[in-house]
Order: sequence, then structure tokens, then C-alpha cells
Amino acid sequence: MKNMFEVFILRPDALAVWEDEVVRERLSWYHSVMVDEKPAKFIIARKVEVPEDPYRLDDMRELWKVHERAARDFDSLLREVKSADATPASYLRRPDPRHSYLDVKIAIARRLMDPCRLCERRCGARRLSGQPGVCLMADKCIVHSAFLHIGEEAPLVPSGTIFYGGCNFKCVFCQNYDISQVNARGGEVVSSLELAKVQRALRLRGARNINHVGGEPTPHVAFILESLKFLDVNVPQLWNSNMYMTEEVARLLLDVVDIWLPDLKYGNDECAWRLSKVRDYWAVATRNIKMAHDSGDMIIRHLVLPGHLECCTRRVLQWISENTPRALVNVMDQYRPEHLVLKYPEKYKEIARRLRRDEILEAYKMAEEFKLEYKQVS
Repeated sequence: MKNMFEVFILRPDALAVWEDEVVRERLSWYHSVMVDEKPAKFIIARKVEVPEDPYRLDDMRELWKVHERAARDFDSLLREVKSADATPASYLRRPDPRHSYLDVKIAIARRLMDPCRLCERRCGARRLSGQPGVCLMADKCIVHSAFLHIGEEAPLVPSGTIFYGGCNFKCVFCQNYDISQVNARGGEVVSSLELAKVQRALRLRGARNINHVGGEPTPHVAFILESLKFLDVNVPQLWNSNMYMTEEVARLLLDVVDIWLPDLKYGNDECAWRLSKVRDYWAVATRNIKMAHDSGDMIIRHLVLPGHLECCTRRVLQWISENTPRALVNVMDQYRPEHLVLKYPEKYKEIARRLRRDEILEAYKMAEEFKLEYKQVS
């Protein structure tokens, strides 16, 4: 894109969506950071001082105690930011303490990498020694592309999207299988400082947010958190994820992410195992999405799969209505056969085709039945 005028010519809904009262109310924090009225959460976390050097603490239980105390201080500071005339510039000018709440999060994330228990696979890979996990990532942050994305939901456009390599899912229909499963380590290796510079450049070019995606961002959480130590511009942090991280990682992200974009794919564990090769999907994904919803703004994505309306779509949409009522919902019709489904259509017969019109209309009908706000972002 040459300029923002060109973006909004192509996506006029990216402007019009903010006239919707429901969107303004449910994405109020994100909007305030997006338009530079409030500092992003990572900036606030960076100003919360901790007395200990977290990088020198060996006991994880002690680290989590420090994290818990700092979280209470963060909550107090966040309330102050929300109620007062607290500009991003004034917070960016404040000197960072020697050790901060953000440092504690980075220290914990590094320890969770080796043996790796960042996601609920808990594969135990010695990633810091160079051993790849099930996600195919080891001790490097690998970025395949970073650009202003105009294909995301209207409130997010243009989105400063960073595609990371690797994934803890093995979806047979993955549209990004080249970077998630086949050539995961084929991207560019970047340091945390370089990752911060990428984010800065995207914001200065007009990004409304920094969209951490992939692949899957969870294997890169330590690098992403560390990059925020160096990021010197105010920009909302967006977590675009399958939400299969451990509860510990979810806790690390809660006071850093400004808007969540979780993907709730399946309504049961059987479909999740057959199509993505993950166990205990429903309990893990819903636990993390509920935690995230209760901490901030959210748009939930549900990709409607052919032949999965009753086993997946109905249960997903009903759960959202009962558990995450403030979330906007993108009921997605973009499914197409890709990757292994395209290669072995007989093995995956029910999804070896695109959605029929009557199927997506039925999904919309379910969203109406459960009184979900979906039209603004679907």
C-alpha cells in the first residue's frame, strides 16, 4: 500500500465499522491505544518495577511469586491509566526501572522453553540447546514475512502482520502449511531488537496493531516479549493464535496483549485430533480463551468446516454466547481444501470441498440464535 488513503479505498469498512456502537464499546481499550489516546499494555508493564533481578532467580516458584506481586501493581497502574489523562508519550518518556514486570515475564518464558512447555503438547524439547520441538522451532525467532495486511477484520485494518514459522498444530487443511509445517525454519532469523524494529516500522507506516501470527506465535513468546523491551512506539499488541498454550503462557500474555484474535476451530476433541493432531483441545482452548476474554478486548474466529456444523459450529457458537459474551465473532466462510486434504481427498471426504451456500447461511442462523455480534467482523 502506498498510503492510508489507498487502504481505506480498498477497505472502506475499516473506517465505517467504528461508527457501530457495539464495536466501539467492546473494543474500547484497543481503540484507545490504536488512536494513541492510551499507552499499550506492554508500556505499562515496562514501568512496573520489581526489586529482584528476575534473570538471576533460579526457582520458578519464586519467579511466579514475583510475577504475582507485580501483576497487582500493574492492575493498579492500569486503573490509573484508564481513569486519568495518561498519554502514551508521557509514559514512553518515563524512565524504565532496572527490572520490570516485563522482565519477569521474559525470564519465565525463557525457562518454559527448556524443557519446552510453552504449549499443551509439553514436548520437553531442549530448545535453548538447539533441539526443535513438535512446533519445529528451536532457539531462534523465525519470521517469514511482515507487512500491512488489509484482509483482516475491519477494526484491525491495516494490520501490521508478522508471520512466524512453525506451529504446534498439524492441521491437514492448513492454508499456511509452507511456513507452519513444510518449510517452518526457512524464514529470516531475527533478534529481539530486530523484531522490535520491524514492529516500529509497521506502526510508522500506519499499522493499527501488531498482529503476531504464523504458523503460530506461541513458540516465539519469549522473543516477542523481549522485543517489547526495545519497542519505542505506542501500538496495540494483537495475539492471533490457536490458543493451545499452557496456562502459564496465557498468564504471561494477559497483561501485555491489547486485543485477542483467538481461533476456536472445533467443538470436540475427536475432530481436533483427526484434523489437527492435538489432544484435549476443547478444555485447553476454551480455558485460555475465557482467561483472555476476561482480561481484555477480543474477536473470536470460527472457521466453518464442511460437514461440521453440528459437531463443531453449533457447540462453538453456543459456548461463546455463554462464556465470552463481550467478544465479537467472525463466522468465517473462507475454508478451501489445502495441504493434505488436497493431496488425499478420499481420506478427508467431508472437507474435500468448499462450503455450500446453505451451510454458511446455517452457520449465520446459529449465530443469530445465540445472539452473537458477528456481522461487523464476518
